[in-house]
Amino acid sequence: MADDGGSTGRLRDELGVLPPGDVRQCLVALSKQTKALRDLFNYRFESGQLKGHSMGNIFLSAAEKMEGDFSEGLKTVGKILNIKGLVLPVTEDDVNLIMKLKNGEVLKGQNEINHNFEIQKTGIEKIYLEPKASPNQEAIAKIKEADIIIIGPGNHYCSVIPNLIVEGIPEAISKSKAQVIYISNLVNKNGHTDDFSLSDYVESINSFFLKPRVDKVLFNTTEPSEKLKEKYKSQGENLIKFGEVDCEVIKADILSRIEPKYSKSDSISEMRSFIRHDSDKLAKEILKII
Repeated sequence: MADDGGSTGRLRDELGVLPPGDVRQCLVALSKQTKALRDLFNYRFESGQLKGHSMGNIFLSAAEKMEGDFSEGLKTVGKILNIKGLVLPVTEDDVNLIMKLKNGEVLKGQNEINHNFEIQKTGIEKIYLEPKASPNQEAIAKIKEADIIIIGPGNHYCSVIPNLIVEGIPEAISKSKAQVIYISNLVNKNGHTDDFSLSDYVESINSFFLKPRVDKVLFNTTEPSEKLKEKYKSQGENLIKFGEVDCEVIKADILSRIEPKYSKSDSISEMRSFIRHDSDKLAKEILKII
């Protein structure tokens, strides 16, 4: 809920809405509607004033305006997409992600942080939300009811950590009786987590809780094609190496062999992943744990 890049950032600036992008992807993933409707929600305009915008982002923003509330708009779209499950924003406050580096530089917004490649070299003094975010109480309630809590995968500082710095969320996870599963990323991000091994990621995640909370980790054992590895290596990004952790690690082939294709109108397509998890393989491993 701190996203401010691409289509989402433009809609936030122009319409004063909360960020729809990540929520849209969750809704589409859970939708039981036809493929045509799911594809429509993910469609990006390739020309004109709407170039780069996702149809689903615009639809969600319109629903928020119509209902006068982000969560109510979300419920309306959830009904239209006939989702199986529930998508909840971690906070309903209009917040921005802020990162203060050890040299005193302050990075404002997820997009600025995402495009800074000196973060690990300089060091992070603090990462926080501005203004301070209050948690969505419905999300807190669902965390308390949960049997399984899955964290990740995703951009470590820009997608995963922002959920854990909303006051009340890490406390709820800490006190929950649920089993916590962390899904390891596949590749380190240039300038952010260059030298991170699996143990560094788990240690970072656990640092936000009252006590170490990750019970199990899913770690990929296979490698992508040499072509993709070289593509990433040329950008200073390498596969994450294994590192011993104080919890159970499930090693499995959870890598996708299908290279995703992104719309040419996607303004942040260069930042998106080509080495990805296979959702079916991942689901099977999670079900084995459950």
